[in-house]
Amino acid sequence: MATTGFCFGKKELETEANAVKLLREVERGGYKIVTTDELKAWIDQNKDMVIVDTMPYEKSYKKNHVKGAIQFLFPIPDMNTWDTGETAGKTKEDYQKLLGPDKNKSIVVYCGFVKCTRSHNGAAWAKRLGYTNVYRHPGGIKAWKEANYPTEKVK
Repeated sequence: MATTGFCFGKKELETEANAVKLLREVERGGYKIVTTDELKAWIDQNKDMVIVDTMPYEKSYKKNHVKGAIQFLFPIPDMNTWDTGETAGKTKEDYQKLLGPDKNKSIVVYCGFVKCTRSHNGAAWAKRLGYTNVYRHPGGIKAWKEANYPTEKVK
């Protein structure tokens, strides 16, 4: 007789809460999702894209980031109005310059982990600025490292 594994208890409730939160952020932001393995494949295929690391420079990006990623700080709480106090003094124009003039280019935004919303803010703002192929990598640098994919450091 075959059995099916079930997960009961708090872990399932936490998984559900995180999944629903992520889904609602994606719906609100209007962007797409890319998995860790998909992003790795895109990098291996030299896909033309901009990868944005939204974590703090000193505490995270400088220590390790996805190969080729460019750092641009976004806050954890929803940032519906641009606030240079939350983006290390950088403006919408600075972000648009980083993303480049091609509004159809693929943009991948990540932060630390699924519950972190820095990447939501970065992806949502890319969409607001008119970019059409915007992806959020929800697992972030934590999932990337758990997959044993290579990272870079700032020297």
